Amino acid sequence: MSAIVIRELDAAEAGRRIAELGVILRDSVEGGASVNFLAGFTQGEAEAFWRGQIPGIADGSRHLLVADDGERLVGTVVLTLAPQPNQPHRADVGKMLVLSVLRRQGIGRKLLDAVEALARAKGRTLLMLDTTTGSSGDLLYASCGWTQFGIVPGHALSTLGIPTATSFYYKEV
Repeated sequence: MSAIVIRELDAAEAGRRIAELGVILRDSVEGGASVNFLAGFTQGEAEAFWRGQIPGIADGSRHLLVADDGERLVGTVVLTLAPQPNQPHRADVGKMLVLSVLRRQGIGRKLLDAVEALARAKGRTLLMLDTTTGSSGDLLYASCGWTQFGIVPGHALSTLGIPTATSFYYKEV
């Protein structure tokens, strides 16, 4: 595998690479990641999700960063700028995903560092995200200086349909 490069995809490239993006999302769901979908999630559904993100990427309200090993995309993170007039300083981080075979190699940390830098470049100083309590994401965000401000029991269903707790985080960048 070549060195991992973190870079932003524009809407046109995202459209051309929908299948790869779908593979990353489906792999995460199949691995039990609670990222809004349930077990049985198909490649077609994953691709449809990413297709739905393209208008926001095109209009600049959403930014898609990917981890690229030179042969394929291996990770994603999305920065969604808060649209509210009273929140021009805030953004949400989501779809922080790395192919399961490549986890625990620092790719998630690189994606997180890059999305924080992008947020600063866009004038966003407060980032927010949520993750399943006790997940690898939960551990990553805490280790990267994010502040947990609450846990909501039963907030979301696991991929198996079981209510699970969600940890909410913020970070000032």
